[in-house]
Amino acid sequence: MSENISVYNELRLRQQLCDALIRVESVEFFVHKVILCNCSPYFRALFTHWSTPDCHVFDLPGVAPNLMNLIIEFAYTSFVPVTPENVQELFVTADRFNIMGILHACSDFFDRQLTPQNCIGIWLFTDTYYYPEMTHKAFLFILNSFEEVLATSEEFPLLSVRHLVKIIQSNHLIVRQEETVFQAIIQWMAFAPEERRAHSSLLLSNVRLALMSPDYIIDNVVDNEVVKSNQECRMIVLKILEPFLDHMTRSYYKSITCQPLAPPRLPPALLLAVGGWSNGSPTNFIEAYDVRIDCWVNVAYTEKTPRAYHGAVFLDGSVYCVGGFDGVKQFSSVHRLELGTHTWQEVSPMHSSRCFVSVTVMDGYIYALGGYNGHERLQTAERYEPRSNQWSLIASMHEQRSDASCTTLHGRVYICGGFNGRECLSSAECYNPYTNQWTLIAPMGNRRSGIGVITYEKKIFAVGGFNGTKRLSTAEAYDPLTCTWHNLPSMLTPRSNFGISVINDCLFVVGGYNGIDTIFDVEFYDVRTHEWFDARDMEISRSALSCCVVSGISNMADYAATLNPPECLQLPCAEANQMEE
Repeated sequence: MSENISVYNELRLRQQLCDALIRVESVEFFVHKVILCNCSPYFRALFTHWSTPDCHVFDLPGVAPNLMNLIIEFAYTSFVPVTPENVQELFVTADRFNIMGILHACSDFFDRQLTPQNCIGIWLFTDTYYYPEMTHKAFLFILNSFEEVLATSEEFPLLSVRHLVKIIQSNHLIVRQEETVFQAIIQWMAFAPEERRAHSSLLLSNVRLALMSPDYIIDNVVDNEVVKSNQECRMIVLKILEPFLDHMTRSYYKSITCQPLAPPRLPPALLLAVGGWSNGSPTNFIEAYDVRIDCWVNVAYTEKTPRAYHGAVFLDGSVYCVGGFDGVKQFSSVHRLELGTHTWQEVSPMHSSRCFVSVTVMDGYIYALGGYNGHERLQTAERYEPRSNQWSLIASMHEQRSDASCTTLHGRVYICGGFNGRECLSSAECYNPYTNQWTLIAPMGNRRSGIGVITYEKKIFAVGGFNGTKRLSTAEAYDPLTCTWHNLPSMLTPRSNFGISVINDCLFVVGGYNGIDTIFDVEFYDVRTHEWFDARDMEISRSALSCCVVSGISNMADYAATLNPPECLQLPCAEANQMEE
């Protein structure tokens, strides 16, 4: 509080030099006109245009005395205590008197309090009183958390049809499957079936039916009582099914002509491919992959420093690039891309320079294991806590490991393979953060350096790599319940030093080195079919890159593919291959 404001407030409390009296329900407040004029254009108009200069008493109807007291306190102190009990009444009163400072304070409170259970109420409330900034935040929260809103919100069935349409027609609505949107409208109509049945065709026309599988449409949409009983709904479904039925008789099944109902929505997650070695030197290029439309997009917010043989992880809305190599020196530095603001920032460096480093995230910590410091292969390990911006050394591994790969499962960090300076390794070990100890586990069936390791379907998958003689296409998985490894189907392309991530319930491998060249190739493994399938190639060939999956950020649209309907809409690759069979 400034000294002047403190003086004015002291004068108010002593009722000295006050030139106005505000009366609310017989409660009187002595004030200085100039202070309230500074707080709100409403009071400025009241004192200068809506009353005569000699008027000193102002009766304000329809205001609770406790709220007027908060407003006057804010005018003098710039502070207002916002609580769950008073926030709505305070917001309404501040809106009436056009007190932007209190509206901002209430909006910040709403923003902090947003949950799947209350976001609809906050959205509708702030929309009613026209506070577009908070209305937009609440609406984005609904779009980003729609599946949880649908499952837990008692407010969802109370939406008007206008507001429900606004939600489901948005390209920014995040759902893992379009089927969820169809189920949402059926759930909404079931709350008041007689009066809401009339809206069925309007709602169904905003469901992207062409993003669903033909089997789901036939089994669940066509046979739904609401759809069957409405001729317009039946025509909408038939219009969508025609391209599928047409393609069933042709030899080309990979794509369907994009229908008006089929533009893709914003994806719930994106796979980022960061940096790597391309065209004979390190690159700072970042691409984002949208699995639902099988498309790579160039991310404009690249780091200034090209790097390869680094680690990239996603944590709390930011991507961290850890260690690596620029062609001259090995890095101990760590850079963070804050996705919400598109800004890079250097954070605390590691204790050691580490290229060929293995990096993962567990329980809010970033782990950096092994690597090469330019002189020796490292056995040491450390972890980073973002809140304190500090790296701490943890117990060293049993083996020196560079060019290994790591992941987490059931509260443990697993690292597999690598190179110890003499030979490629088949050994693997896991770290317990509670005991600060590493334990050797059963070795893999193959020596693998430049390996990809990832947790998938509650197992540790070890994919590809270099065995000292050749690049591998083989893969194997470790079951921590039986402490054994078993072989998996081989990749379509042998590769080492590639990116690996799990997205959309499939395991993706990205780029790498095939023994002759760095490659563009991307493929994925679907555990449900036990097969590998091709995906869209990256824009540039590169090895020694790092991949991570980004989700839960409010500005996903900044990193996703353009949401205009593409010339053709890719079917999910597994489904397309099944159709070919």
